[in-house]
Amino acid sequence: MNYNDKKFKAVENSQHGETSEKTVFHYKQIGTFLTATYTGGVIVKGQILGSVAKDGSIKMCYHQINSVGELRSGICESKPEILSNGKIRLHESWQWTTGGGEKGTSIVEEL
Repeated sequence: MNYNDKKFKAVENSQHGETSEKTVFHYKQIGTFLTATYTGGVIVKGQILGSVAKDGSIKMCYHQINSVGELRSGICESKPEILSNGKIRLHESWQWTTGGGEKGTSIVEEL
């Protein structure tokens, strides 16, 4: 699976997450190396660094600055699902590595 130049929109997030339906991610991939930038909602600017496994799952680290100026970071594992329209939905399990270390889940879908 190749995520290069794909854009995703957050469609679901659990209580302690900061992404919303206004958050858009822009992925880049070379080989198994993945990067992304994201913004929208309370997130002023975010970046992702990760690796893609043969099954399309992603292990990543992320950091972001929110609208109140907090720098937050975390780790995430994403598992892909191919929708009937051929687009990708990512099911994510994440944990903050700053703050209280809360865990959560989210879903992003390809635009």
